[in-house]
Amino acid sequence: MKNKLLALGVGGTMLAGLCCFTPLLPFVLTALGLTGVLSVVYSDAVLLPIMAGFLILTGYAIWRQKTPK
Repeated sequence: MKNKLLALGVGGTMLAGLCCFTPLLPFVLTALGLTGVLSVVYSDAVLLPIMAGFLILTGYAIWRQKTPK
């Protein structure tokens, strides 16, 4: 469970970072035919809180691995 939580946190952080700082999200949404959603999703008001949430999840998973039971 701990490794899955850490993998989800790191993977989500990396994906959110790629979508925030590179034009990956417009390419993916265009390829999927979802360009109408692009104006809503591709904004810092949506992507930065998602990235912060995954960073918190990563920190929690690391903290959980470090603390003894």
